[in-house]
Amino acid sequence: MNGGPSGFNNAPLTKSFVIACALFTVLFKIQGRSLKLGLSYQDIFRKLSIWKLIASVFSFSSTPELMFGLYLLYYFRVFERQIGSNKYSVFILFSVMVSFLFEVTVLAILKDPTANLLTSGPYGLIFASFVPFYFDIPVSTWFQIFGVRFSNKSFIYLAGLQLLVSSRKRSLLPGICGILAGSLYRLNVFRIRRAKFPEFITSFFARLSWPSMGNPPTTPARNLAGNVPSYTTRQVEAICLIPLQANLESLSRIYPSTAAPSAVEPPEDSIATLVSMGFDRNSARQALVHARNDINAATNILLESQSH
Repeated sequence: MNGGPSGFNNAPLTKSFVIACALFTVLFKIQGRSLKLGLSYQDIFRKLSIWKLIASVFSFSSTPELMFGLYLLYYFRVFERQIGSNKYSVFILFSVMVSFLFEVTVLAILKDPTANLLTSGPYGLIFASFVPFYFDIPVSTWFQIFGVRFSNKSFIYLAGLQLLVSSRKRSLLPGICGILAGSLYRLNVFRIRRAKFPEFITSFFARLSWPSMGNPPTTPARNLAGNVPSYTTRQVEAICLIPLQANLESLSRIYPSTAAPSAVEPPEDSIATLVSMGFDRNSARQALVHARNDINAATNILLESQSH
């Protein structure tokens, strides 16, 4: 299962955060500090350690945690595409700060100066993202492995479970704090979901020239002699819908129930859900019309059209 089109298109904040986590983890590993990462009661209340506070946000303490963590961060870029980079930056800041406050509260309650109780890494952001993942991303397919039923979301949950128990209690507590932070964001406490940063903050990350991953960057079309002519936006959209149209025609022959499209306009929230998964808005609407506003069937139609 992926989070829509490959690469970091329309997800500059996620790209910057993923690269920062990888760089910090490698840097602390080279310096031999990876074994010292993690927060304790002494680091917060007795001997404030600034570098540990920074590491607790960006640096994973082991290579397996780094692999699973970056995979989940990369997948959850779908939420930046859904709500935009500005609101997603608020979500990142809120998740990191609130989960950190919960972690500090746990350390204050336990008051154990000898134990390194909390592992490092962006657990707050990762596990806060599981809240909208559970509520907003629909299940599109089901399958069985050795008689056990799985959905297309199961592998994300399994990766999260592996990360949650990677350091046992040291990773379990930050994960729970992240889920609590994500729940508070979804409940819209203090109307946080309406908050926005000034545009120059998020546009800064969009202008960063990080090395791209996945899809190559697009260049402006130029109508030069001997080159392919440029197209207008509507022409490009029509070209992109050709595979979907062909797939809908083939599905209508196989499944007669999809031959008659729904006369009811698809709900806006259903279109938004499919767009959040990385599909084009026009394609999402057309698929919902032909699927009679069944979001799972529309998702299958869109996935089939991408495979051709």
